[in-house]
Amino acid sequence: MAERKHRYHAEAGAIHGALALPVSLQIEPQAHAKVDPTGGYESQHGKPFRIEGIVSYTTAHTQVAGHTDDKPARGFKTLATAVVEDLNILNIVTADRVVAQVSTEHPLDDQDGHVPDVTFLGSQFYNLRIAGFPVEVELDLNLVNPEEHSGKIAFTKNDAFLKRLADRFDVFRRDGDGIPEDLRRRYQTGPVTVGDTESTEYSLVTAVKGVFPGRNFGHVLDIPNFGRVYLGVVRIEHSDYEGNIPKTTLIELTMIDVRMGCIASGSIACANTKSNGGTVPGGG
Repeated sequence: MAERKHRYHAEAGAIHGALALPVSLQIEPQAHAKVDPTGGYESQHGKPFRIEGIVSYTTAHTQVAGHTDDKPARGFKTLATAVVEDLNILNIVTADRVVAQVSTEHPLDDQDGHVPDVTFLGSQFYNLRIAGFPVEVELDLNLVNPEEHSGKIAFTKNDAFLKRLADRFDVFRRDGDGIPEDLRRRYQTGPVTVGDTESTEYSLVTAVKGVFPGRNFGHVLDIPNFGRVYLGVVRIEHSDYEGNIPKTTLIELTMIDVRMGCIASGSIACANTKSNGGTVPGGG
């Protein structure tokens, strides 16, 4: 049984993005926290934040952690959490509280592979509103299906995960539903491979309920005279393969990803977390 060492990687941020109109401005990551590669804990607390009348929040806090749980059947654990309170984007997207949380656990031993268990437990929207209209968002925090998880099988090759993913994005394959063509192209395809990296994008959202200006296509809200709001977006990226097993897996969660293109122009990502740890042989 080969001994391993783990390089921890967990990051969390309250908000970041780039505006083009009505002002041109780069929004640097706010309340950004990043764990040391050797593990440990870090937290950041954000003061009230505002850019003109475009985007604001009253408070934010983030935390990241990495440690080893050497109990039987346990492993290298990371946690990344981002919380934003009283979010307001152009008085159109508002929420009392938005939480992104991702936790991963990598196997301790070579014989168990490298692909981590993942949970998004704790991620949530509280009182999300679109132009003042309440929106209820249902989340599947267990989409990666750990019951059928294997540390030796990439998520992009896991049949159970891919089936659930296909069911989730069936909405983008229906004809005559008015699906914008760019969304159809974005979510019709399966995992994408570029060089040694294989990636896929999906959402934790299973349903969006409520009446609001515009309409939703799955987790995407298309709002006239504003733009689009992508909810609960998850990106999985596998790389650094050892045979068919990826040694590095990136898990990134963005709870609100806004792409504006009318009364304002630009992109804003709110409540973002990343986990991308990897293991190496002892002494490596």
